[in-house]
Amino acid sequence: MTHAKQRFMLGKLTSERPVTHFYLSRDSLNLILSINNIDSMSAEKIFDLDQLRTLLDVIDAEGFSAAARRTDALQSTLSMKIKRLEAAVGQPLLIRLGRRVAPTAAGLHLADTARKILRLNDEAWGDLASTRLAGSVRVGVPDDYAASLSETIRTFRLSHPDVELDLSCAFSVDLLRNVQSGDLDVALVTRQPNVPGGESLKREQLAWVAAPGFELGPDDPLPLSVYPRDMCVFRNSMTEALTAADKPWKIVYTSMSLTGQTAMVGAGLAVTALPRNMIPPETQEVDPSKIPGLPRLPEIEIALHRRAGRPTEAAKVLGDMIRDQFLGADPRP
Repeated sequence: MTHAKQRFMLGKLTSERPVTHFYLSRDSLNLILSINNIDSMSAEKIFDLDQLRTLLDVIDAEGFSAAARRTDALQSTLSMKIKRLEAAVGQPLLIRLGRRVAPTAAGLHLADTARKILRLNDEAWGDLASTRLAGSVRVGVPDDYAASLSETIRTFRLSHPDVELDLSCAFSVDLLRNVQSGDLDVALVTRQPNVPGGESLKREQLAWVAAPGFELGPDDPLPLSVYPRDMCVFRNSMTEALTAADKPWKIVYTSMSLTGQTAMVGAGLAVTALPRNMIPPETQEVDPSKIPGLPRLPEIEIALHRRAGRPTEAAKVLGDMIRDQFLGADPRP
């Protein structure tokens, strides 16, 4: 049996082009109608925020007249918006009860969702309006931690180009003193023994660090590269652990900077202690089996200190970003 040819006018299938006449077999027609049905089902559905606000205005005022007075709008305009919204969702959303207007079950459900949608919309615009920070912020960080904060600092600078940022690198004891005196707004420090205050962010395991292939003779004292006395918790942690383990040691290099420490240790002339996540690529954690009697080092605590008093908005934002980075949250503003 041959397929009968039929004449059809296809408007929607030509994307609003002028109507075109085609002769199609029945099988071809069924295929086109199926595709057209899929396109209709997958059409994107987006609520009109103005219509959602109108729905809430009418529900809250319990009527179109009262809603029109509250919003300084025409009653006919509100009615038209509700009709369009009902047409979009395919069911009535409001019902008249005498002189009042009340939501139907569908209207009540949509109203709850509409409040959430509109709240998120308002919050998004509020966030954008409040991100234009200005002023200045002074932040201090030890040399050891500066590299790990680079991405957070970069994100802050790109997000808030009008803020003047003053970044200082110094020892934790000096940074703590400066933030207490008000010379710094925010300071990230290694918590010092018997020093209260600050917000504890993270505990890090200290590790022995040396150059690849570093070896120690059986009778040789462990050569140490350290920071100056009473300036760094790392130095005290090393010397106290070695003394307690009765492991001979000697200081062969003292430096004020991490760069100096890395150069000496990377040359294979000394070992030092660093948090595991801050070990430079030219060095590596010492395998305890390679150096008999090498004691385990303690953990250190990283803390965030903020200047006393009410912080500037810029200082608060940057301090929160640093905190979020160390707590494992998203550091983006």
